Amino acid sequence: MPRRRQPTARQERLGTELRKLREAAGLKAREAAALVGSDSAQMSQMESGIGGVSEERLRRLAAHYSCSDTDLVEALVIMANDRTHGWWEEYRGLLPTSFMDLSELEHHATFRWDVDCLYVPGLLQIEEYAQRVFSHRVPELPRAELDLRVEHRMARRTIIDGDRPIPYTAVVHEAALRIKVGNRAIAQAQLSRIQELSEADHVTVRVIPFTLDDFIDAGSAMVFAGGAVPKLDTVVRDAPHGSAFVDSDAQLSSFRTLFRRVEGSSLEPDRSRDFIHRLAKEL
Repeated sequence: MPRRRQPTARQERLGTELRKLREAAGLKAREAAALVGSDSAQMSQMESGIGGVSEERLRRLAAHYSCSDTDLVEALVIMANDRTHGWWEEYRGLLPTSFMDLSELEHHATFRWDVDCLYVPGLLQIEEYAQRVFSHRVPELPRAELDLRVEHRMARRTIIDGDRPIPYTAVVHEAALRIKVGNRAIAQAQLSRIQELSEADHVTVRVIPFTLDDFIDAGSAMVFAGGAVPKLDTVVRDAPHGSAFVDSDAQLSSFRTLFRRVEGSSLEPDRSRDFIHRLAKEL
């Protein structure tokens, strides 16, 4: 298969999982390569995402690695055969690569959890809110790129309000709901949008009120995207130059625990909906 100049995060993840399986089997790259008639350079390219891997070779490697997790192997085969050319490709070369990687991750996600204490989660944002968020970037973005970022964020909402929505849970602190990103009209429209979405069966919005005692998880903002199997779950966190994708087993386990802890501290969905309704009237 031809080498890729810039593999996507999904392609890199496939390579990472192959490396994890090899290391779990206690094999060096050259040893694994020899088992499938390859060499260490080609194995390195596969495990970095620079080189693709065929279904046949992937299954042979999994067998040599004594991987008994058939669900994981089948999920990896789907990733290896994936030739999706999604809507986000329209923005490639126009926006940072991390925007494309996040869109692709969301497209393949089986569920999505968000935790945010300072901003309304991106999937719940209205256009005016998103525009204000992007317009405060330092240094200031050119108008054309600002508009593209807003447009891209609005397009991403298809995973919760499109034809094939996925289960979505957002845990939002009262601070994020009260901070006026823009004027009063934008704030009220934003709260109305959250209320509207929370009525859907597949969307759950939970609020952490200021009155909650002993809340120490204010720094726990995260995006958690469910994979085809738990081992392929991914956490996305903001980083100085884009988004950081977290996929190690230990860290994923910690983030699952953290999400459940934050979720358990929040108001039940019905009480959260009433809370947002009252807050909209106060603004």
